[in-house]
Amino acid sequence: PHLASLGCKAINRTLSKSVSIGTLTKGSLQSGTDLPAVAEPPHLFLSRGGARAQAGGIFSGDDDKPEVIPVYAASLAHIANSLRGQTGGVPTREGGGGVVGLLRRLGRLEDSRQRAAELFGWLVAPVAPGLFLARHWERAPLLVRRGDPGYYAGLFSTADFDAALRGGEVHFGTHLDVTSYAEGVRETHNPSGRALPAVVWDFYQNGCSLRLLSPQTFSATVWHFLSILQEHFGSMAGANTYLTPPGTQGFAPHYDDIEAFVLQLEGKKHWRVYSPRTDAEVLPQFSSANLTQAELGEPVLEVVLEAGDLLYFPRGFIHQGDCLPDAHSLHITVSSYQRNSWGDLLEKLLPAALQMALEEDVEYRQGLPMDYLRYMGVANSDARDARRTAFMEKVQSLIKKLVDYAPIDAAVDQRAKSFLHDCLPPVLTQSEKAQSVYGFPARWQDGGPCDVDIRITKDTEVRLLRHGIVRLCNEEAGVMLYYTTENSRVYHKEEPKFLEIDPEYTDSIEFLLSSYPNHISVDTLPCETLEDKISLATLLFEKGILTTKKPLVQV
Repeated sequence: PHLASLGCKAINRTLSKSVSIGTLTKGSLQSGTDLPAVAEPPHLFLSRGGARAQAGGIFSGDDDKPEVIPVYAASLAHIANSLRGQTGGVPTREGGGGVVGLLRRLGRLEDSRQRAAELFGWLVAPVAPGLFLARHWERAPLLVRRGDPGYYAGLFSTADFDAALRGGEVHFGTHLDVTSYAEGVRETHNPSGRALPAVVWDFYQNGCSLRLLSPQTFSATVWHFLSILQEHFGSMAGANTYLTPPGTQGFAPHYDDIEAFVLQLEGKKHWRVYSPRTDAEVLPQFSSANLTQAELGEPVLEVVLEAGDLLYFPRGFIHQGDCLPDAHSLHITVSSYQRNSWGDLLEKLLPAALQMALEEDVEYRQGLPMDYLRYMGVANSDARDARRTAFMEKVQSLIKKLVDYAPIDAAVDQRAKSFLHDCLPPVLTQSEKAQSVYGFPARWQDGGPCDVDIRITKDTEVRLLRHGIVRLCNEEAGVMLYYTTENSRVYHKEEPKFLEIDPEYTDSIEFLLSSYPNHISVDTLPCETLEDKISLATLLFEKGILTTKKPLVQV
């Protein structure tokens, strides 16, 4: 069977609840049965003049006949496994508990990289993560219509929004924006000072949208969610929440400089998404200003998101959302990959490569021709002159040779250092807390401190708390170990955290990284003396970087 529709709104029904996926296949899929042979993929008919949309891409084409497009928004094997309760890398919701329960189940996994991968799989399910990355990431929007209003239960709610306001730490402009968009005009209505509930809800009642910036500052669940997800992206994972009254719109059409995952938490919202207008707007470095309706073409995707649905669009895709008259909307936008392109790496790399070339290669220090100003420059660009040809060839040769001096690994380390500064601190499970300095029993008792001594021995088994919490950087001042365990939930509230490491300890740090997630005994650290091994392990334990296999025993 096929799904048929006219225009981009067909995507509204591209993905349905897993129990109805069988309508897309030849044969039936039943829980507990083998996956039937599928002679050909399911298809979706879409047609509209010029622009057409599909679950896996957006493109232009002939408008004289509908085109049959493979629907690769969800792999059949993945769907079949989901029906059996075997998600193949995506955590099931068996046992309930919503997002909090999901995070608790992920906490039982030993490897933080696996936690991150499985959380991402859950985020885009039932689309297979590999398929998403191949067909959508930085390429095309994706709509996942789940038909499950409770899919994001416990992540964030209007009750959590209200609780944040009542906590007394939310300030207008810093944490909360009050906005409106009417008759093509976007306005911000932020007063000064604290965002008191009576004032905020009055704005809402009068038709203003509310944007809570960085809800991870106020919500432990959002903090936990993003702290896991950031390791999968290898780039900062941030979020904003948006609460919009019925029948209103809070923001003008615009595009962003981040990869956006819109998670509809409550109510519903009408979205329109537009392709980048020019090549320069594809994967832009910076977000756009507010755009007018006259600057937009036809949307490539128009949809009403309902609770449990997901909408992804790459940076550069223009978007706008408005509320229907019969329901409010609460959604959270999870974002990543801001300034995380090849060009951003080269901004770090090329100046360093040139500096190294100037220091090591005399050819870069040789003087320019005395008369080059006479034949080079824009005024001379059309002149036929052999000297111009020789000059251009010389510049091209020097640029090409610059690759030999590019400290690629060092530049990557500097980007990793910046990423660790951006990171949220890890959220510990109960067992991790008990086996780390955060659960150490030191306390005040009977008139003085007790259980203070950290007794790590050669037989103590240790490992890194997370794989992605440290980075070794060889800098002019020495070897630095940057780490995230003392970061703040508030973005860049703290300076980058680092330890200056004796160069002889670098092998031990690398050994800990390569051994993760396995525990290793302190005695196996490749330091020269047992004293050095215990000293390094104790230092890392005190910074929350290492955990022990068993809680340390106090004698």
